[in-house]
Amino acid sequence: MRPTVKDVAAQAGVSPKTVSNVLTGTAFVRPATRERVEAAIEDLGYVPNFSARGLRNGRSGVVALALPDLSTPYSAEFAHHFVEVAHGLDWAVHIEETAAEPRRERDLLSRARSHLVDGLVLNPVTLADSAVAESADTDGVLPPTVIIGEVVQDRVDQVQVDSVGGARDMTEHLLARGARRIAVVGAPTGLDTAAARQRTDGYREALRRAGVAWDPALEIGVRAWRAQEAVAAVDRALELPEPPDAYFCFTDSLAVGALNALWRRGVRVPDDVLVAGFDDVADGRLAVPPLTTVAFDKRELAVQALTALAVRIDDPDAPRRSVVVPHAVVGRASTGAPGGE
Repeated sequence: MRPTVKDVAAQAGVSPKTVSNVLTGTAFVRPATRERVEAAIEDLGYVPNFSARGLRNGRSGVVALALPDLSTPYSAEFAHHFVEVAHGLDWAVHIEETAAEPRRERDLLSRARSHLVDGLVLNPVTLADSAVAESADTDGVLPPTVIIGEVVQDRVDQVQVDSVGGARDMTEHLLARGARRIAVVGAPTGLDTAAARQRTDGYREALRRAGVAWDPALEIGVRAWRAQEAVAAVDRALELPEPPDAYFCFTDSLAVGALNALWRRGVRVPDDVLVAGFDDVADGRLAVPPLTTVAFDKRELAVQALTALAVRIDDPDAPRRSVVVPHAVVGRASTGAPGGE
């Protein structure tokens, strides 16, 4: 059975009210007590369930998730975890593809204001392309909203992965494997998104730290972060006077496309060139060779987003939450990592 507030309270040696105060941030809790409660939440895998109370208050029991491109493996995996966690909270989920169109986000915000959905989790590619930037009511109040992803904003709760740090760590991994002409596939010279800019910043930072010269020709833009776009990008890179000795692709889908382009041209991975991705999707783990990637827990991303949304629905005035989900470089055969799969 799913752990309850009482279970958390018993393990932490506090009252259920204290657990509620830690979750909502509506009352002061001493740091030592808060640490015990947070440790109990982590140990028990507790996720707050505010939906039953919400239904008694006339709420819909539905939350909305908006992702820019539902066709990608990353979106499919994240949406799966999101739906599973939401169902565990007795919420139904409305899923929308925004494709960077603010109109679709505005429609969802309108549904939230009309109480057709209780709250929103949005994944805008840039803040300018998001309805959040222009959607405040006349009194400046938004419906319960959580942003996932890299856009820089201070209006609503946010859950994200450190894309700058992840890209820096991956570039350092490739440098440690001997690469010096590292191309990035997905740079903002093509599709200009917050994630593309931040991952490019991390890449440049790692080069600068290592004293490796930056070559703008190695920052390769694509029109979309899809495998077929990477095929054309790698074909162009292979025509450079001095081709790359590594490809850091900003998603695993792009990296799978890169592997295909290199295979068609007879370039061996990892013997001739290294390839790495970002997101750790199943397609990357099953690729030939398996992809080195920046991995993070997609279910934890969903848990944190829904927890923040539940708190916001329960208490619109709770302090704004900003959560960074940890990441790690997982070395596999595509970069010849020791012990790689």
